[in-house]
Amino acid sequence: MPPLQHVLDLIAGRAQAVKVLAEAGVIRPMRPEKAIQMAATMLRWGPTPAAGYTISAVRRPDKVGIVDELGTLTFQEIHERTNALANAWSDLGIGEGDGVAILCRNHRGFVDATVACSKLGANALYLNTMFAGPQITDVCKREKPKAIVYDQEFEDLVQEAGKRRKRFVAWFDGDDGPPAGDPLLEDLIAQGDVADLAPPAEKGRVVILTSGTTGTPKGANRSQPKSLLPAAGLLSKIPLRAEDPWMVAAPMFHSWGFAHFTLGMALGAQLVLRRKFDPEGTLSAMAQHECTTLVVVPVMLSRILELPPETIERYDLRALKIIGASGSALPGPLATEVMDRFGEVLYNLYGSTEVAWATIAQPRDLRAAPGTAGKPPFGTIVKLYDEDGREVGAGETGRIFVGNELVFDGYTGGGNKAMINGLMSTGDVGHFGEGGRLFVDGRDDEMIVSGGENVFPREVEDLLSHHEAVDEAAVVGVADDKFGQRLRAFVVCSEGASVTEDELKSYIKSNLASYKVPREVVFLDELPRNATGKVLKRELAADDEAKTGS
Repeated sequence: MPPLQHVLDLIAGRAQAVKVLAEAGVIRPMRPEKAIQMAATMLRWGPTPAAGYTISAVRRPDKVGIVDELGTLTFQEIHERTNALANAWSDLGIGEGDGVAILCRNHRGFVDATVACSKLGANALYLNTMFAGPQITDVCKREKPKAIVYDQEFEDLVQEAGKRRKRFVAWFDGDDGPPAGDPLLEDLIAQGDVADLAPPAEKGRVVILTSGTTGTPKGANRSQPKSLLPAAGLLSKIPLRAEDPWMVAAPMFHSWGFAHFTLGMALGAQLVLRRKFDPEGTLSAMAQHECTTLVVVPVMLSRILELPPETIERYDLRALKIIGASGSALPGPLATEVMDRFGEVLYNLYGSTEVAWATIAQPRDLRAAPGTAGKPPFGTIVKLYDEDGREVGAGETGRIFVGNELVFDGYTGGGNKAMINGLMSTGDVGHFGEGGRLFVDGRDDEMIVSGGENVFPREVEDLLSHHEAVDEAAVVGVADDKFGQRLRAFVVCSEGASVTEDELKSYIKSNLASYKVPREVVFLDELPRNATGKVLKRELAADDEAKTGS
């Protein structure tokens, strides 16, 4: 039997969660018949995308749930569309346990595909829209999805990956017309049966891609949460409210954008979506729809602040209460500048694909200690350990380990992150400062985080080394005000060969995702090495920064 204190802590935690969910509007008074219908839906489906939009269709069927470049969809329309798509897919042989790869930007097709997967019990695999064709092919070869849902602009990228797989087009540009041969989601939805489906025996999983130690994207396998407690933990730090309009600018195939997609379902929020980020276009959409929340990665904030002040002031943003930033480091000066411009509305979340969130910095934290990652929300534990697995003291640097209900289930290809005492590594090192606020000091390996994207140098180095004009190469990360870090490559050319910086950048871009292209290529006669022949990357970075003043 659990110790009495443990039982009391569980009761207190659940009581706090109920209070937070009530304040956010998730729990509210309503007619008994609606409350019974919603409770029955949650009982049948659990906290899944299927339940989220089914419940919203019961609670507020005529309320707008999605706004994108094609117009608006009510919650009832979303529920019926996803029923129709799920039934159509079922008729085509897609069902429980099957994988569906989704290569979509932020628009209704992303939502349709995700919720239909949930209603079928299929597993949704989210592909990064910045991947090159060979990466998409490699991921699909490993993950073996039965179908691929893609936007027309990515048609060429999925040609190889889509062989012997069902393919569906989620979005096409009207001027060009739809791609020949592959059915449109909209056609399947128009023809599908809108009848409700029976819940699957096993809930579908979501797989969000990250990078492995070789640079090959890994699939982070995540079960649906067991309860609404994780949502309550985040809402205890970021005061999101039910049925508000949210501008989700961060890509939803990333953990941060996906988190707000799922939270938006729980809260019945109106999601305002645009396929591509445009600084002024984002402000315009926020003003038009009176958005209370803006969800971004930090580089988007930099681009918004680059607009002339008179352009920013042109838009009425008085409804804005929350700017949620995550995905890469938020520099202290940028946090201060954002709050000086938009008020005390900035919240910074630190986490990883594997652990979801670890800490959240509220506006008062960012004012008191710019650059902090904040404190853990309730339901999440964060501890720092040294190389020997011993917990470090206050102010000391250690490896960051996290425990919560959202920790992932392992990589789809096998393997896991390091674990200590039931807590999982984020791969970062950091320290706790004054007031118990966490500061992230950097990676505990060589991973470079640029604009929210994870890059391992070895993949870029290996590719460069295969170029006929390159003898050897080394890639390091250097500080960047906009992206957190940027890549800098050091190249030694083969004897008698010559190649330009632009030629090497173009070569990399044709084989890897665009965020893996180094911003600078520096040509050297030789790479510095230690006595065992290992390239001294720290020396490279230090010497080059001294020369360039970076």
